[in-house]
Amino acid sequence: MVALALDTATTRAAVGACADGRLASRTADVALAAQSALVLADQALREVGSEPAAIGRIAVGCGPGSFTALRIGIATARGLAAATGAVVIGVSTLAALREGAGAGAVAVVDARRGEVFAAGTGLDGEKVLAPAMLAGRLAPGTVAVGDGAVRHRAVLEAAGVEVPPDDDPRHAPQPAALLALAERAPLPPVPRYLREPDAIPAEAR
Repeated sequence: MVALALDTATTRAAVGACADGRLASRTADVALAAQSALVLADQALREVGSEPAAIGRIAVGCGPGSFTALRIGIATARGLAAATGAVVIGVSTLAALREGAGAGAVAVVDARRGEVFAAGTGLDGEKVLAPAMLAGRLAPGTVAVGDGAVRHRAVLEAAGVEVPPDDDPRHAPQPAALLALAERAPLPPVPRYLREPDAIPAEAR
């Protein structure tokens, strides 16, 4: 069975395909990363010698992250599943970042509005915090990964937090981590926002 993993919750889309023990991964660090998911999936599938019709399982990052990108990524996974009969399994984007970064790391995703989504050592669950508040909760030497860590590098490093270089692969959810978490910590394949979206229907106001 071929397994596909994809996450578009952050500014760096990550997609991977696994078949017969081979794993091919692709990332795209672009402004509209979510729109690259299908192209990356096709490239990864070709590398492992497979095609979309063979996909049996899809692990998809469910955020938290960009509201629009999350919906695009999950819709992409569901669309592929509808065409192939694959099972779709949700995975926490923050958990995937931590899984790929190693023990003790903190995952930090840009939440816009001057806030970040974060989870890891020193935090109780997944949180929405101002960067300065997050920095104050982390012990010096803590490794922070994710696009939120990159964006707020100055604030975090001033508190002694270690942020890898911008091009470090740990700043994107790794397909291997997504697939592993789909086995150990599966979630429903629906967006996990942690915060109300900016756009609210008029009738809900």
